[in-house]
Amino acid sequence: MPVRSPWSCVLWDVDGTLVDASEGILRRLTITLEHFGRTPPTRGELSRWIGPPMFESFQVNVGMTPEQATEAVTYYRTLNKSEGYTGSAQLYPGVADIVHELHSAGIPQSTASSKPEVQVVALMDHFGLAPDLEAIVGASPDERTLSAKSDIVREALRRLEVRGYDTSRPVLIGDRHHDVEGGADADVPVIFVRWGFSWPHEADGAQAAVDTADELRALLLVSDEDSGPTDGV
Repeated sequence: MPVRSPWSCVLWDVDGTLVDASEGILRRLTITLEHFGRTPPTRGELSRWIGPPMFESFQVNVGMTPEQATEAVTYYRTLNKSEGYTGSAQLYPGVADIVHELHSAGIPQSTASSKPEVQVVALMDHFGLAPDLEAIVGASPDERTLSAKSDIVREALRRLEVRGYDTSRPVLIGDRHHDVEGGADADVPVIFVRWGFSWPHEADGAQAAVDTADELRALLLVSDEDSGPTDGV
């Protein structure tokens, strides 16, 4: 049965939404923080680190100065590059199928990630999602020039627009409060996925929240026989 989407384009957060890279992130954080004489997080505390830019997290979570955070980010990224950006990363169940289905339905898609863009490109290539994406957008290498979620969302929309795609009804899929806040600042509604690294309250302000890939698919793809595009969202 033919399908369509209530949205003209779909933007994807990466960590905690498309990809579970927590094992590698925890390992690199442990090495980095011990190197700088700080206490590394436990796995239970990892939600404080996954999502926001690392430059911000080093300051907020362990009290580094901006200068110290810059050094820590550089050290962390060196570890990441040496290990390979895709090592130990896994896709969340069902999400790749949704990306493929949206592409088949002619819905333009882009990432909108706080990870450095070079890493996002590597992950999308590794998991075979790059051909389904009209743009791959992440943070700048220093995580400072382009790092705010709202700016990354706007950049993703800009790249889609210059390629001639309709961005009049965008939606962002994310798993953290900064996705919700960034989407709101960019005037883009957010569908919140609960399989990432969030606390329950972080979905506050989202247009909808889902627990499974099937629930997400139902909000992104509808059959031609279905009614209103955003009923119940």
